[in-house]
Amino acid sequence: MVSAALNHVMTDPSEPPLRPLPPRVCALLETLAAAPRLAAHLRAVYDTACELTLALERHYPALSYDREAVLFGAATHDIGKTMHPAELSGPGTAHECAGYELLRKHAVEEHLARFARTHATWTAPDVTVEDLLVSLADKIWKGKRVTELEQLVIGHLTSVSGQQPWEAFLTLDDILGHLAADADARLAFQTRHALPGPRLPLD
Repeated sequence: MVSAALNHVMTDPSEPPLRPLPPRVCALLETLAAAPRLAAHLRAVYDTACELTLALERHYPALSYDREAVLFGAATHDIGKTMHPAELSGPGTAHECAGYELLRKHAVEEHLARFARTHATWTAPDVTVEDLLVSLADKIWKGKRVTELEQLVIGHLTSVSGQQPWEAFLTLDDILGHLAADADARLAFQTRHALPGPRLPLD
């Protein structure tokens, strides 16, 4: 049975207003009995990715990437924390590969599952625009700016727009500044929802 708290955090109207998680993601989180705190985090990053990609499409219509993959990746990037719940409130990277394997086990396609293991490795040689945008959404949702990551995105923006790097920087800086303005409200939304309870000892 799906907990009322989990169902509420995934889909009900929220403050700040956040888009509900996609039905496929909700089904996965229900199956995995995800903690409401994790669902709240994924919803905040998903909504941020929606806003980020819409802004980029307005300013850089020639930027070619799979928007649906980015949004799915944002909505599931930390799903491995269902297996490593300590990483919901503390550091750790075990959830990355675990999340990828978990998604593949539940028949999620490779091109969608990969974000679970790539969202923190934007310097890898085979990184894609999609990987960078999921990573960027996972930072800016809480107002965090990462110069190295943003420079990689700017490289793609200049290549499709003919802008000078400083022009692309100003445009991206404006987009990210607008998104960061709501970071405190998103953080408060996440904090309002419960972490996993203590595991009961086995008999």
